[in-house]
Amino acid sequence: MSQRYQNFDAESWVAEVIESSTTEFTAECRELNSSPPFGALVKAYSSPWIIYGVVHHISTQSIEPYRRPMAFGKTEEELRQEQPQIYALLRTHFKALVVGYASDDRPDEIIQAIPPVPTRLHTFVYECTPEEVRQFGNDLHFLRTIVNATRGLSDELLVAVCRHMLNAHGGQREYLVKLGKELCRLIRDDYHRLTHLLKRLESQVERTANATVQ
Repeated sequence: MSQRYQNFDAESWVAEVIESSTTEFTAECRELNSSPPFGALVKAYSSPWIIYGVVHHISTQSIEPYRRPMAFGKTEEELRQEQPQIYALLRTHFKALVVGYASDDRPDEIIQAIPPVPTRLHTFVYECTPEEVRQFGNDLHFLRTIVNATRGLSDELLVAVCRHMLNAHGGQREYLVKLGKELCRLIRDDYHRLTHLLKRLESQVERTANATVQ
């Protein structure tokens, strides 16, 4: 059995799907303020499909629709001691843009496209391991989905996703070149936007190299 398939277990899930469509799903986090980071690759097992998505929106709010949280002028630790019921009413959610899928009988054959059906409700969501991120990022076709589907935050999401991919590849300059070529292909008609994205990715490689040296 594939290692990717084995990573679905009853203990390591981070969220549960509460809304779903063909292009994205919304998940409620298992613990407050415990969402995977913006741009992270996540997966959900929705038999017979393994569905992959990138986190593009994170929010924390009250479960009571007409009761907004208010400021108390105290630290979180003080509030948890004095009024723990406040946190019982709060939930953290994130939205994930669907970028690929695989079948459970061939989990290593990832298709970077919209799956045949949406993710099932109440499916558990898991963070992908660095190895899974590396394997998924060997093909960068999914970046087109981000460019086309998230007009408002596409640049920030592109940078965040590429950063996660770069980190999973150890900040390798060869992988940066691969990312750069794909971005050039996707955004070749907007030179200033492309330059801005490449500079931000270049700085990420430099920070990773400096951290390794230290």
